[in-house]
Amino acid sequence: MASPSYDVLIIGAGLSGLSVARFLRDKRPEISLLVLEKSNLPGGAIRSHSEEGYLAEMGAHGFLDNCLESRVIVHLAGLTAEMEKAPLAKFVRYICLDGTLNSIPQQPAAIIRAPLISWPAKLRILADLWKKPMDGEPSVADWITYRFGRALLPFADAVFTGTYAGDTNQLAIDGVMPGVRALEHDTGSVIRGLWKKRKQARKKGDEKHKGLPAMTSFHAGMGRLAQGLASALEANREIMYGTTARAVEKTDSGWRVQTGRNSFTCRHLVVALPVNQALPLLTDIREAENPPLASVPEARIATVALGFDDTAKIPFGFGFLAPESEQRFALGALFSSHMFPGRAPLGHQLVEALVGGRRHPERLELSDEELIARVYQDLAELMELPGSPSFARVLRPESGIPQLEAGYPGLLSWRRELQGNMEGLHVCGFGWQGIGINDMTKEAWKAAKRILARELAENEEQEVKGVYF
Repeated sequence: MASPSYDVLIIGAGLSGLSVARFLRDKRPEISLLVLEKSNLPGGAIRSHSEEGYLAEMGAHGFLDNCLESRVIVHLAGLTAEMEKAPLAKFVRYICLDGTLNSIPQQPAAIIRAPLISWPAKLRILADLWKKPMDGEPSVADWITYRFGRALLPFADAVFTGTYAGDTNQLAIDGVMPGVRALEHDTGSVIRGLWKKRKQARKKGDEKHKGLPAMTSFHAGMGRLAQGLASALEANREIMYGTTARAVEKTDSGWRVQTGRNSFTCRHLVVALPVNQALPLLTDIREAENPPLASVPEARIATVALGFDDTAKIPFGFGFLAPESEQRFALGALFSSHMFPGRAPLGHQLVEALVGGRRHPERLELSDEELIARVYQDLAELMELPGSPSFARVLRPESGIPQLEAGYPGLLSWRRELQGNMEGLHVCGFGWQGIGINDMTKEAWKAAKRILARELAENEEQEVKGVYF
């Protein structure tokens, strides 16, 4: 019996795979597509947890609203009316320094004036103007020290702890900030490069600095985004749950995907999986070259959600991050009900602390009871809290956060060559070119755009022109 055939087959119903499907359907409603998902729910690493009036996240807590692709995806998911926003101009972030929470201004000029580092350390930042580009593939810590001085290390540590739960001594600057590295190489200075970009934007009249963006989520949590995207796909016809892709094969006319019980063929194959799930499938393709890395390290974290009544003195803002030098138990915490008031019952507040990460995976071996006790003690040293939380829950996501460390830029080059050499193959997903929501939607749109361009070219080639006398 012939295998069912589709224009596009997408492996993975995380944000990336669902976004590719919805981008394609928006532009080409008639296109035939199938999404395969090994679990019984859409969303991948995006999961929301609702209990006793508290709403916490097991994955991404939101995204900035300054990305066009993400705004389009929200519209396609039909969730524009369900969005809730916390503007960066209104909410501050805190960094823990010397056992105290210090607010970080959102404007560069205000950051320079703030007494977070000494004036000699501030002047050292200007040395970037004379430093030659750093060779090789340096770590974030080495690169920051070289260009701006050691005084900025705690701040860089906090930023990349908050983003990747990573270790700045291992994260590669070329992996986590390729655009900044490009400025360094193109102009010889990050500061000079930023000035140049700002000047060019002003000349073109398209400067995008129209105020700070806002952190964005949904009334029912980030899991609502996956639900909205998947709802337009017909179950068992356009999306199949509980279905694992076990092998992919290049054919004369496209691709074949083998699952546990079925075989499907398609002209375009989208592997929309996290890096470490995608690599085994991709390296089994007979015509593919071996990748420079068999896998990338992952950082796993647990979210400890704590609810308090209104007597808790939780600072107003997004939350705080703690650099490793502070030797705290939690990596940081989000003040969730400040950002989005519906995250806690009336008269209560929700704090979500993050534990573990690249540096401290051993902490995830602790029991829920000990994690709750240690996090409460940690937070109580930084803010005034009641004697005990009114709600406590430990959330342990199954997925880890891909770490963009040494060798990662080479892996991206391998993916680029693979897509160039394998017609009809498109690779995106968690950890490919970033880990944020906006990173995922941008890569999903690139994949959809390549497919649409190919479909258009094929239709033009197949067009039969009329004969006129």
